[in-house]
Amino acid sequence: MNNETATPVTVIGLGLMGRALAGAFLRAGHPTTVWNRTTAKADPLVAEGARLAPTVGDALAAAPLAIVCLTDYGAVRELLGASAALPAGTTLINLTSGDSAQARETARWAEQRGARYLDGAIMAIPSAIGTAEAVLLHSGPQADFEAHESTLQALGTVAYLGADHGLASLYDVAGLAMMWSVLNAWLQGTALLKTAGVDAATYAPFARQIAAGVAEWLPGYAEQIDSGSFPAEVSALETDARAMAHLIEESEAVGVNAELPKLIKAMADRSIAAGHGGEQYPVLIEEFGKPRKD
Repeated sequence: MNNETATPVTVIGLGLMGRALAGAFLRAGHPTTVWNRTTAKADPLVAEGARLAPTVGDALAAAPLAIVCLTDYGAVRELLGASAALPAGTTLINLTSGDSAQARETARWAEQRGARYLDGAIMAIPSAIGTAEAVLLHSGPQADFEAHESTLQALGTVAYLGADHGLASLYDVAGLAMMWSVLNAWLQGTALLKTAGVDAATYAPFARQIAAGVAEWLPGYAEQIDSGSFPAEVSALETDARAMAHLIEESEAVGVNAELPKLIKAMADRSIAAGHGGEQYPVLIEEFGKPRKD
């Protein structure tokens, strides 16, 4: 890409992720301005051709697109709120981790100061930034996303989720729920098999096959959830609950922690008590959708 035609960008916040973002823009040929409280963190980027802005205001004024990657949303508002207005026409993309309420509140805050605002989430480690494996989620006005989509593609695979600024944060935590649930289930199984001398490397291919098979169920189960109808086409919840009891009994018999399967069975038992025992497993969405009452 020719630097004379590439869109200038600004990156504010040069932690590990911020430095990876700025580096990807530089490699893609975008004139890149950076700012960080600790200016020494910018030295390697400056050596690659980045411009270090003396102030946050100067950094924001340097480009029509500003990527913000700080510790939390409070830091974003504290840092950028020094003035009553942001440069007219600036599009802020906030890739700071936070929750959906903070995203929506920060969007209102930015728009009141004259900026366009997209919220985002990075589903990648710093070393993956700039490759197709890095997935970056965005939510907010579609026109603002489309205006900068080609520039953002320097960072990885970019996705637009919808106009609600909170969607990127919600997808982020939903993805974490999937990640930890899969890993925790694998660890439970690994702990069980270790009691019989089976190592994790031997079990992993089988576990991967099971995980991939379960993933194939998701589109059909999603149709049941969206329609609110849960016919037991494969297995009834009460049958699944008996299998859960078996998992708990086996875990306790061989001295493995059974807290996780007990938690899931408790939710299944509540659903069965509410009359859903003859329905299929996705009916548990009703339990997941309720806050816990202690």
